[in-house]
Amino acid sequence: MSWFVTNLISAFLLPPLSLLLAALLGLSIIRSHLRLGRALVIGSLSLLWLCATPYFAEGALQLLEGLPGKVDTQAQPADAIVVLGGGTYFNALEYGMDTVSGATLTRLRYAARLQRETGKPVLVTGGKPLGNSTSEAHQMQVVLEQEFKIPVRWTEDTSDNTLENARHSYQVLQHAGIKRIYLVTHAWHMPRSVLAFQAAGFDVIPAPTAFTTRFRTDLLSFIPSAGGLRDSSIFIHEAIGLLWYRLRA
Repeated sequence: MSWFVTNLISAFLLPPLSLLLAALLGLSIIRSHLRLGRALVIGSLSLLWLCATPYFAEGALQLLEGLPGKVDTQAQPADAIVVLGGGTYFNALEYGMDTVSGATLTRLRYAARLQRETGKPVLVTGGKPLGNSTSEAHQMQVVLEQEFKIPVRWTEDTSDNTLENARHSYQVLQHAGIKRIYLVTHAWHMPRSVLAFQAAGFDVIPAPTAFTTRFRTDLLSFIPSAGGLRDSSIFIHEAIGLLWYRLRA
């Protein structure tokens, strides 16, 4: 299934679109089916409010992040570092080209730290799901080598999703006899990524970054926001992905 089709389906399953459509359905049938229509409207709008509330959205993400924090590289040695792409910053005017997104940059920053600590070779993985001219892997290589001064040994630039990241990376690394890896991605993305990379044949040591943390809990934590809605969408997307992976296993 193509990247576009997958994300189109996701748009209809995730908030806010799924809940807005449910509310519209409720409004359309409220005259003929009063109780059902009213339940759909009230229920969907209540869920939309809940999904947009930072306290609950961040708590949901933390459920996915139930992994150890900093990886113990002394107790858990590996043979390579694999970094997953997290999107592209298209037509970056200040750079004059496509470059890595903020999410990808966060992963690269931690991968650079991990490489300096362990000295292990790095593989970056990410293709061109939108058909742009440069792959995520190439963008990641440029940033790691030119800005972080970290050498990249392998680039896997043909994958469009996490499953393909895993399978194609395995094809690259098996020629070097590497199966035990540090896997770098966002903490909320790690459970699904581990499943994909283990299924591909890797022995995975999770090296998560960008945990969901909060300075303090105050009134703003309970006021709906765009950020809260984004976090809820990420949580639901990952939960659906985990369910799908387990059903395919």
